[in-house]
Amino acid sequence: MEFKIGFKADYFEDFPSDVECVESTEPKKTAAPRKSVVQVYFEKRNIALAYFNDQFDLIPGDIVYVDGKLEGQRGWVLDVNYNFKIKISEYKRVIAVVDTSVNGHFFMAGSHFITFDKTALPASKAVTWFKAPAKDDDEFIEGSDDTSFRLDDLKAMNVSSMIAERGHDYYMENKVKYICIDGTCGYAIVEGSEAYEVEFKYKNGEVSDLICSCFCGYSCKHEFATMLQLRSTLELIEKHYAAEYDRSCYFAVVNKGTLFDFAIDRKEVGGFIL
Repeated sequence: MEFKIGFKADYFEDFPSDVECVESTEPKKTAAPRKSVVQVYFEKRNIALAYFNDQFDLIPGDIVYVDGKLEGQRGWVLDVNYNFKIKISEYKRVIAVVDTSVNGHFFMAGSHFITFDKTALPASKAVTWFKAPAKDDDEFIEGSDDTSFRLDDLKAMNVSSMIAERGHDYYMENKVKYICIDGTCGYAIVEGSEAYEVEFKYKNGEVSDLICSCFCGYSCKHEFATMLQLRSTLELIEKHYAAEYDRSCYFAVVNKGTLFDFAIDRKEVGGFIL
């Protein structure tokens, strides 16, 4: 049996008429955010701290990034206070709010959900769930060689047995949180000690230009885990969703727990259908 999961962030006008839906009452975003002091909880540090906010209309449950000592750490807004007087030099700021809205149809794909809709959960949105936005002065340099290998022959990656074992562990532990292919361009997010981005090209079973944002100067466990996830996903697509993939030349898969943690958990309004 085939299942579909449909998510709507704001409205449900195109849902079946026999499905009872509740329209979202989430406050509308305004053009001029009110200044506030917000309490932000950092789960990895198990600590809540106060930050000044003058850029966003925040509500409890929003996911944010801040500057200061916890820069790059993901936090949850616990409380928003508009009645305050502070010495601005003593407060760090909220610098980004994460867009956790998801709109589109997802299908079952083992430990993940899969969509063939480019707008449902694009890589540009998914990465903000794990990594703070790059700063203006951040500089990135990439390099690649001409090597390639067949996805059905990962021995050609020439990774050590230790790297292959660790990569297999990452794959089995569902640490490949997101992976997508748009045409021939592939992208994945693998969560280790932090979130790492894996990029590659894929065409007719051949993988090339495989790179990872980690510090390894060689093929790493994140890349190997990504290739295992890619291979199993493509096998599942061929078996169950070949027509959908052929129509779009695109797919994105997201770990089930990740989707619920970000798109559903801590939300007080909204809905989804099974």
